Amino acid sequence: MTSPLTNTTADQEMQDLEKHDCVERVQWVLNTPKPPGLGHELMETAVSWRNKIPFHNKQSGWKDEIFSMLQATFPILSWCQNYKATKFKHDLLAGLTLASLCIPQSIGYATLAKLDPQYGLYTSVVPPLIYAVMGTSREIAIGPVAVISLLLPSMIQKLQDPVANPIAYQKLVLTVTFFAGTFQAAFGLFRSGFLVDFLSHAAIVGFMAGAAIVIGLQQLKGLLGITHFTNKTDVISVMKSVWSSFHNPWNPLNFILGCSFLIFILITKFLGRKNRKLFWLPAIAPLISVILATLIVFLTKADKHGIKIVKRIKGGLNPSSVHQLQFNGPHVGEVAKIGLIVAIIALTEAIAVGRSFAAIKGYQLDGNKEMVAMGLMNIIGSFSRTAVNFSAGVETAVSNIVMAITVFISLELFTRLLYYTPIAILASIILSALPGLIDLNEAYNIWKVDKLDFLACIGAFLGVLFATVEIGLLVAVTISFAKIILVSIRPGTETLGRLPGSDMFGDVNQYPMAVKTPGVLIMRLKSALLCFANANFVRERIMKWVIEEEKDSKENAEKTIQVVILDISNLMDIDTSGIASLEELHKNLDSNGMKLAIANPRWQVIHKLKLANFVGKIGGRVYLSVGEAMDPFSI
Repeated sequence: MTSPLTNTTADQEMQDLEKHDCVERVQWVLNTPKPPGLGHELMETAVSWRNKIPFHNKQSGWKDEIFSMLQATFPILSWCQNYKATKFKHDLLAGLTLASLCIPQSIGYATLAKLDPQYGLYTSVVPPLIYAVMGTSREIAIGPVAVISLLLPSMIQKLQDPVANPIAYQKLVLTVTFFAGTFQAAFGLFRSGFLVDFLSHAAIVGFMAGAAIVIGLQQLKGLLGITHFTNKTDVISVMKSVWSSFHNPWNPLNFILGCSFLIFILITKFLGRKNRKLFWLPAIAPLISVILATLIVFLTKADKHGIKIVKRIKGGLNPSSVHQLQFNGPHVGEVAKIGLIVAIIALTEAIAVGRSFAAIKGYQLDGNKEMVAMGLMNIIGSFSRTAVNFSAGVETAVSNIVMAITVFISLELFTRLLYYTPIAILASIILSALPGLIDLNEAYNIWKVDKLDFLACIGAFLGVLFATVEIGLLVAVTISFAKIILVSIRPGTETLGRLPGSDMFGDVNQYPMAVKTPGVLIMRLKSALLCFANANFVRERIMKWVIEEEKDSKENAEKTIQVVILDISNLMDIDTSGIASLEELHKNLDSNGMKLAIANPRWQVIHKLKLANFVGKIGGRVYLSVGEAMDPFSI
């Protein structure tokens, strides 16, 4: 039988062992090696680039190294090795389906951008071929999109009137496209994809919805056959222009023809959603509409009775436009700024769409390679048919090659047949594509989850709708940055308590069952950075909590606070202002007879605290966890 003396000795030994282990773990925290600095990180980046250069890897031959580099630059070399005839059947169907949708949409988007119709078709020939060789997405279908087609004229027409001087306007559009491609390629080469993230998801949702409505209002010109129409994009100016046009003679035949085929296209979309086997129906509906409407106008000579038609579309592949680029003009600075805006918006939309479909198919999309590929498309050569491509069962980027060849054949052989195509049909095709840009469910979800995000969303929406596209973007980005700054300079703090039956600690507000320890106040910072912008706020917030807890303790006849344990596990970095605020906090607590302890500091943080001799000032009270920080003060 074990004696009481033996039990007491064993308990004492256990406590001594635990105390020794706790002291040893404190040394783990205090004796960490020096963390890597900025120079080390830059050196690692340089080494990672060096490793990608051929001939540096001695384990493989130079031929393998060159081929690996070519595969990294041209992903087609990787997937084409396993390409089979069964995949080509799916890609051929997807490519032909895309072409049937692409041809009428491209012509319509070119007119939206205030360019000649053939320019829309040009963007669906060479750029898809470049993307098929260099892109990493299997589903993205290359061609003009509604938002960029609106963005270009809305900003460029302030520099050059597309009606008064269409050739000068066309040169500026080509120069903007070149700058956009240069920026996109540079983002990818220098791993600067984070710049695209400046446009938050909420901002994009609001911007797209506002742009969709603005684009729809712009189509009233073609749908109603209005001759004189405003160049402004805000809803008030457009509605004034439409209202004033009713006081002048106008032909209702444009409206009747356009609305008839708009209803037809919308019905086919409804049927395609109801029955997935009919995915091809809404895809070919725009082409069928163009063919039927063109035949109607040609056979009835409706162009003689007020129906406005496209007239001549230049055939053949587009000639080189290098000589049309304007690098020495008076507007080169503004053109470069527009190119940057277009580059970011186009990348944001395309990469977001590409990633969503890549996730469904279970493969990774390389954002940097996407940027380089899209940049080169715009430099050498502009994206909303991706869902059609996916529905058509696309397997690889070969579908883009099929589409490009089909469009090229159409440019060479069939452009003369489009002479009698009504402009109202092009307007109806664009209008039919706009509902997909307005995502009310997502806007509602944003409202439910984060009110500040919704503010950015609605700010972008109203800015585009009632001002300009640039102002809408500026409002959204400003609100998003304001949110980041607000969260950074006003970080929260939370009081912790021990969760019953465990050694874990949680926020007492989140977990009401958490138990506070008398005489000990445990607080956790909810910020990744303690710096000049928020250091004083955090210190004042902690002192306020200490005073309130001390007051409550006296009222409830509990023990007064003896120690404040600061859990800084969330804190990734700290600057000299943050250290100074902690020193001042220590002095304030010490003058009130309280001690300060630090729990779970991160690598960079504890290194800086040791360099500033803060650890010595608080008596070395730095612990690996909150539980161990409480042990010396438990009563």
